[in-house]
Amino acid sequence: MSAADVLIVGAGAAGLSLAHRLSAAGTPARPAPSVLLIEPPPGPLRPPRRTWCFWEAGTGAYDAAVSASWPCLRTIDRHGVSVRRHIGPMRYKMIRSDDFEALVGRDLTARPNVRRAEATVDDIVPLPDGTARVRAADADGAPLQVRARWVFDSRPPRALPPARTHLFQHFKGWFLRTERPVFDPGVVDLMDFRTPQPARGLSFGYVLPTSRHTALVEYTEFGPAPLSQDAYDAALDHYTRRVLGLGPVRVLESECGVIPMTDARFARQSAPSVFRIGVAGGATRPATGYTFAAVQRQTDAIARLLRAGRRPAPPPAHSVRARAMDAVLLRALATGRVDGADFFHRLFTRVPPPRLLRFLDGRTRLHEDLAIGLRTPVLPMLRTAAELPWLPRRPHPGVRR
Repeated sequence: MSAADVLIVGAGAAGLSLAHRLSAAGTPARPAPSVLLIEPPPGPLRPPRRTWCFWEAGTGAYDAAVSASWPCLRTIDRHGVSVRRHIGPMRYKMIRSDDFEALVGRDLTARPNVRRAEATVDDIVPLPDGTARVRAADADGAPLQVRARWVFDSRPPRALPPARTHLFQHFKGWFLRTERPVFDPGVVDLMDFRTPQPARGLSFGYVLPTSRHTALVEYTEFGPAPLSQDAYDAALDHYTRRVLGLGPVRVLESECGVIPMTDARFARQSAPSVFRIGVAGGATRPATGYTFAAVQRQTDAIARLLRAGRRPAPPPAHSVRARAMDAVLLRALATGRVDGADFFHRLFTRVPPPRLLRFLDGRTRLHEDLAIGLRTPVLPMLRTAAELPWLPRRPHPGVRR
């Protein structure tokens, strides 16, 4: 059995970000911890290539992996009325997972306190002395056992926790090239509601231009269940041809995903020395699906605690007030009390961009939240807020991750 101060399970955004922060050089008084990062061998357990977006002012820690960024965001209502907002001093940034993994991987290779292993983790067993034993097997089935003082598990939960509202943000995107120069590389179409709206929830187009001829174009729904691949392709074909009028396009690659939008309580600890991080630790903002920026805040806090010699329990990724507001919105969307397309377009139209982005990051003050609340359908939201405390939390019927 080998040993490590810190063992990280999973090498997605959360696992890599934490390993990267813990790889920083220590001091003679407090050396850097020994870190083992375990990721599954190539195969079905590895997540597919994916894209992460976030907003940030100035130069960021991972700018070398940013494939594109934009100074402006735009929303378009179902009638074609658009609102374009400049978000300076921030920029909306896009990172491809391959680029992020390559950037962080180069740094980790040069840090002697970090080791990496390819293995499938079978179980994590807490031990009487407060440490934990991780049992795994490599691609050939050879066993691997590691004893660690702290374990951080970033694997998505197999089943979603009980909740009052279960929705999903599910999507498919095409990286495509057009024959004509049709895109504006300075503007992201964040939510284009000129898509057929589903009976429950909402749908929208999402356009991330990388040049005049290339973009990532996604069809996204907030709803109770994902679609079939054929349904996504039909929706994307309708959006690119009929709504955007792109003309002939060549699809270079595609990506798809399902993100839980729920008021479930994600446990950040499963044993005295075992913690969950990333999506598994509640880093996803329930009402928007954004995760990457919260992962950075969460892993930075863990690294600071470890460097200070304190118990590295991951802090909540989002405040109690932010989660409460999200619970109200999700319930209002699920019950149809608010029109989702109208709600989000009005929000972007009526709230100044700096305040709105702080709100979406959960960094606004109470008086700012109240001011934003007055720009929403007040009576349906109040009715929903009043009923939430009386609703039971139930498991999702049949969706396991």
